[in-house]
Amino acid sequence: MPLPLLKNAKNLSGKRVLLRLDFNIPVVGGVLKDAYRIEAIAPTLQFLKEAGVLRIIILSHHSDKKQSLKPMSRFLGKTVPNRFVADIFDTTAFTSDGDAVFVCENLRFWDGEENNDPSFTARLASLGDIYVNDAFSVSHRAHASIVGLPRLLPSYIGFSFAREVEELSRAFAPERPFLLALGGAKPETKIPLIEKFLPHADTIFVGGAVAHTFFRALGYEIGESFYEESSVDVRVMFETGKIFLPQDVVVKSDEGVFVRAADGVSPGEKILDAGPETARKLAALAAEARFIIWNGPFGEYLKPGFEKTSVAFAEAVGKSDARSIVGGGDTVALLKEHNLSGAFTFVSSGGGAMLQFLAEGMLPGIEALKK
Repeated sequence: MPLPLLKNAKNLSGKRVLLRLDFNIPVVGGVLKDAYRIEAIAPTLQFLKEAGVLRIIILSHHSDKKQSLKPMSRFLGKTVPNRFVADIFDTTAFTSDGDAVFVCENLRFWDGEENNDPSFTARLASLGDIYVNDAFSVSHRAHASIVGLPRLLPSYIGFSFAREVEELSRAFAPERPFLLALGGAKPETKIPLIEKFLPHADTIFVGGAVAHTFFRALGYEIGESFYEESSVDVRVMFETGKIFLPQDVVVKSDEGVFVRAADGVSPGEKILDAGPETARKLAALAAEARFIIWNGPFGEYLKPGFEKTSVAFAEAVGKSDARSIVGGGDTVALLKEHNLSGAFTFVSSGGGAMLQFLAEGMLPGIEALKK
């Protein structure tokens, strides 16, 4: 069943639109640390305004249940006049005095959001005539504003969401050679993805803490490095010949920082990045690839000096002719820090949602739209 795209919606004039966005953005001293998720919604807002909707009611959550969405409303107000609504169930809150856009308070202030409570969902639905989901990055969560509302209202996906699905779906019929690069600190989310793409990718580079799980399974010493055991025998994956693990690593101990062969780490040392020889090999793979997906830094990038392999890989991708997709909060933050976001064809807003969509080809927020 084709996804219901907002661009194909008819008869929106005069309608009240519930627009689910992702305003889960770090706030430091009342200032947004990164506003790219707000900036990405411009096409959807523009389309709705031009369609003549009566009002746009923006719904979002913040992972900090004490964090108000007022700073997000203020930031959006620089380009889109809006009114902040503290109590979403105040029947007088949405009267229009020239305001057509409303930003509602953090949905997690109400227990019914995360519980997908039917009565809470019904009260939300009563505020609108149409539901639009433009929050791909949280659509792996079965919450009221993600899976409940589309069962009660005519529903569509916004322009940003549609682009995410279009770009990530390329992984299911990729151009070749296809290079999948995975790092980060959560092996439990990456190993299922490795299983999924072993038959499809030409090379899967495994870095970060995910590589430590492989190293342990292969009998390598990893010293004080973080790792998690896997319920899957990763040695079987490695034996396919498609897995590329770091050949050398950068370690730190009380004696200093050193480059070691991957199988030459000593007790008391901690692996903090892949090494320079690995970075050169990765650059060569990027140059040969026609399609690249990357999720997760290859080292502890927040510590100066241990972001080098990740940065070198991003630079190599930028020089390649491959279609490239990158995602994950830490990875995107790293790219922004080094002004390398433009090195990729597409930067996904999703971390967990990106991984789940790639692993399963579906998300709860998409399934709910297929009613």
